[in-house]
Amino acid sequence: MPTYTITELAREFDITARAIRFYEDQGLLSPSREGAGGRNRVYTPRDRTRLKLTLRGKRLGLSLSEIKSLVDMYETPKDTAAQMHRFLGVLAQHRETLEQQREDIEMSLAEITAHEDECQRLLAAVGTQAAKPE
Repeated sequence: MPTYTITELAREFDITARAIRFYEDQGLLSPSREGAGGRNRVYTPRDRTRLKLTLRGKRLGLSLSEIKSLVDMYETPKDTAAQMHRFLGVLAQHRETLEQQREDIEMSLAEITAHEDECQRLLAAVGTQAAKPE
């Protein structure tokens, strides 16, 4: 069975060793220890897969607790349907949050546009034309 060092995983996934150690502290990874005093971390293919799933979850914007819950589900392949339903629930909840954030951003942008238009109108009224910001 192949094993990986922290440096190899960091390079493969383009993240820092510190990030990997953080995920270990959060219980997402559990490498074995070798060498004098257990200084060297040894990661298994299971750890590599968990790291890959963790990074995928982060790209989706999931919290570490959501990621851990989902990644831990895959440790027991007893009921894949239940796992998929749970994952769909997490994704639906996250989608709802993102949709609300998008709506909030669109409202903020509309307010900014209204303020810009009002400033332009006021400046035009006093005879000075403002340059549009870049």
